Amino acid sequence: MSDAKSSSEKIRRPKAETPKGFRDYFGPEVTERKAMLDAITAVYHRYGFDPLETSAVETVEALGKFLPDVDRPNEGVFGWQDEDGDWLALRYDLTAPLARVAAQFRNDLPTPYRRYAMGPVWRNEKPGPGRFRQFYQCDADTVGSGSVAADAEICAMLSDALEVVGIPRGDYVVKVNNRKVLNGVMEVAGVLDPSDPEKFAHERGIVLRAIDKIDRLGDDGVRALLGAGRKDESGDFTKGAGLSEAQAEVVMGFVSAKRETGAATVARLRELVGASVIGAEGVDELEQIAGLLAAQGYGPDRIVLDPGVVRGLGYYTGPVYEAELTFEILDEKGRKRQFGSVAGGGRYDDLVKRFTGQAVPATGVSIGVDRLLAALRAKGRVGGSSAGPVVVTVMDRDRMAEYMGMVADLRSAGIRAEVYLGNPKNFGNQLKYADKRQSPVAVIQGGNEAEKGTVILKDLILGARIAANATLEEWKDRPAQVEIPRADLVAEVRKMLGQ
Repeated sequence: MSDAKSSSEKIRRPKAETPKGFRDYFGPEVTERKAMLDAITAVYHRYGFDPLETSAVETVEALGKFLPDVDRPNEGVFGWQDEDGDWLALRYDLTAPLARVAAQFRNDLPTPYRRYAMGPVWRNEKPGPGRFRQFYQCDADTVGSGSVAADAEICAMLSDALEVVGIPRGDYVVKVNNRKVLNGVMEVAGVLDPSDPEKFAHERGIVLRAIDKIDRLGDDGVRALLGAGRKDESGDFTKGAGLSEAQAEVVMGFVSAKRETGAATVARLRELVGASVIGAEGVDELEQIAGLLAAQGYGPDRIVLDPGVVRGLGYYTGPVYEAELTFEILDEKGRKRQFGSVAGGGRYDDLVKRFTGQAVPATGVSIGVDRLLAALRAKGRVGGSSAGPVVVTVMDRDRMAEYMGMVADLRSAGIRAEVYLGNPKNFGNQLKYADKRQSPVAVIQGGNEAEKGTVILKDLILGARIAANATLEEWKDRPAQVEIPRADLVAEVRKMLGQ
């Protein structure tokens, strides 16, 4: 009975699937991302920033409460408790680890400390279309400088980085605002008390989130959220900030303060902040940033002052900036829409203070690499077929050493190449393999060629144009091949590759 039972029991095997909210990246995607990271970091390096690589794991205490749109320290992250009882978590961005490093090594690092970093980050949030729980970021930050010149430099560097990866001028805009200006407007609107920063904190959070949704909800939707609340198309109700009409009007005036020129925008913001000291300070900083950028040749065709930029994270204390792509793409339903934001950042002067108790000014930017790659693919600027390796086919198992010698010669010359290591019995399968690998050239040497000291080179790119899904006989009849002396292998392959 037990034997029958055991024989009838099915072996439970693990499901071969990625966890929800995660995905795998194959050859071309990995190659494209590396090329993009190399291009961006070359710009960062040119600006004088040094690389930094931190652990993927931080203590929850070090990560702090500055998670996106949440207050509890352990929400939004993948966390666990180790054997010593300490809570650890995967980093959710590259900024919190930098704050820890700046505090931990403050006596060893130069001041200011300018670093760039890249790598995956993890968010324990609900995944959605194009929204994953693991994604790449590429950051650059200056820690230890309170000068707005540091903010202006970050904006210029962001502009350069976008252009170097293939986003031409006119297809993007870097928008700059200042949280101090927004605080001044909130002070005028009566939802910020400089003597009691915690007062009206809940209402200000709703106001910030409402302004951040201006592009999606429009003026009416934002006004509703500033007031009693808003019911969406599905009937769900979102409670508003409870501002009066007069208070909401002040905030809406801020949102629509952008004018034709930076100078006109600055003048309008001065009117809105009125007698607010913090607001006037923010307007002065924006004016300085605009002047510094103009002196370097970064005009409104690349960087603009835009009061609509809020940035969601609570730790921003001054200038904030966001890079937005202005071209249209088709969404999954075939509708036209603008691609939107691909990078953002700002000044966060209080983040390092959590560790040291002393104020340490800092500013930086983070580029969403995977999102930027998706934008370039949507425009057809990356994602073309990536050339595979030259494939040396195997006609005779006993001469594997000769085939390995050929591939070694190619590799020594800097040519990507491999020997076919599958079952060589069916030659047609070898050529199909080479096609699947998107190989540009196949190298063939049978017994006859070996006796003559020659090899056959088959141009697979041209061959594919001649006959897709060809039989072995059709392969043999293709004109896209040439027989050459073995000694000329490297030189002839170079010619076929256009090197």
